[in-house]
Amino acid sequence: MSRSPADRRRPPHRTAAARLLPARPVLGFIALLTVLFALSYAAGTLAGPVAPGLHPAGGTRGGDQAPADHGDMGGMPGMGAPAPRPLIVGAPR
Repeated sequence: MSRSPADRRRPPHRTAAARLLPARPVLGFIALLTVLFALSYAAGTLAGPVAPGLHPAGGTRGGDQAPADHGDMGGMPGMGAPAPRPLIVGAPR
């Protein structure tokens, strides 16, 4: 009995290394992710720190010892809106 042309082109058995490796598209995707990660890391390194004054809440601060800013934005009247009234079901608006 003769074998089909497709069977003749395919090697009879794959090597152990070829069986353990993932498919080519998976390897290409992993390579693409690696390149994109490297490019984004390089761009972030070139851009520098986003918030140079940012420090951990419980950590020590290096450099100047300026007083802590509590986030008060004085001079902005009307920003302290009252709490919303509770909505009673069935009551007229």
